[in-house]
Amino acid sequence: MFAGNVSTILKRISTAAARAQRAPEDVRLIAVTKTVGADNIKEAVDAGLRSFGESRVQEAQKKISALRSHIANRAVEWHLIGHLQKNKAKYAVGLFDLIHTVDSIGLAEELSRQAEKAGKVQRILVQVKLSGEETKHGASEEEMLSLLARVKEFGNLSPEGLMTIPPFFGEKEKARPYFRRLRELRDKAEAAGFRLRELSMGMSDDFEVAIEEGSTMVRIGSALFGERKA
Repeated sequence: MFAGNVSTILKRISTAAARAQRAPEDVRLIAVTKTVGADNIKEAVDAGLRSFGESRVQEAQKKISALRSHIANRAVEWHLIGHLQKNKAKYAVGLFDLIHTVDSIGLAEELSRQAEKAGKVQRILVQVKLSGEETKHGASEEEMLSLLARVKEFGNLSPEGLMTIPPFFGEKEKARPYFRRLRELRDKAEAAGFRLRELSMGMSDDFEVAIEEGSTMVRIGSALFGERKA
């Protein structure tokens, strides 16, 4: 059953990419494993998935430890897609290949400091808040360029792109302006001299629209694993 879900999602990614005259391999599937147990993640690895997104540092620690022997030599990547507090930066640097949710200079500075201690260059995305929702995190459009400029100064951070979470509408077309705007902001940043190849946008309900608007990473949980239990 799970392998069938993976196949269906990959076909939908390919079809959406074709509509936008893009190559399907330019879009990476991030399997969101928040609240998903280690056994289900093993099944996902066995089905060929290699990129996994977690929202909480502590939950990720337990799973990565439990899965260490199963994922050895399988080139599995772990992505932090949830909000990160500065006091957990040390642990995030130790766990994640890519952090999608850098939203302030203070967090960037702490991540760089911890990455330097670990002898690592931490790959990151800058999260941009495009809605007025108080529950959403992210730098504002106006703050984005200055945040990127500061991030570029930190020797132990590698900024690779932008990320956003639009409001939930229940109708995927309503999310399109948010995805389009993030792409426009990426293009603006690149015109200013930044190299940002990644756009992390789109989830189970709207990822096809996100791909049509330029997403390079789609974060999909419920369409793969079913609705969350918590």
